[in-house]
Amino acid sequence: MSRRNLQIVTALLGLVPVITGVLTMMGVDDPLYASMHLPRDVTLDSNLRFFGGVWLGLGLAVLWLVPRIEREAVLFRALWLMIFLGGAGRLLSLTMLGAPLPPFIAFTVLELLGAPLMLWWQHRVAR
Repeated sequence: MSRRNLQIVTALLGLVPVITGVLTMMGVDDPLYASMHLPRDVTLDSNLRFFGGVWLGLGLAVLWLVPRIEREAVLFRALWLMIFLGGAGRLLSLTMLGAPLPPFIAFTVLELLGAPLMLWWQHRVAR
């Protein structure tokens, strides 16, 4: 439960939105979406690229706060709240439309269960 361990885990988790954000900015040509043979719809492509950029920005913000993780509680909480809300959106989709591909189920679990755990851990380190 040390500061250093929290920094390492946060940095590793921060790389997930950085990497997937860059990929999603490829729109429907993202390797994951391309393999699903989605229609080349301009609105879908535009939204994927927009949300990929937002996701990339969130990941960069997570990486930025790692060196001062115990002092950036407000930003840390805001970022993890956004991640949790994204997981809630995925859960809503899962209940309304069915299960997505397995990686997205894992992301949902990480977002919904990992966010509260990360908030608790950062609070303990900050004290």
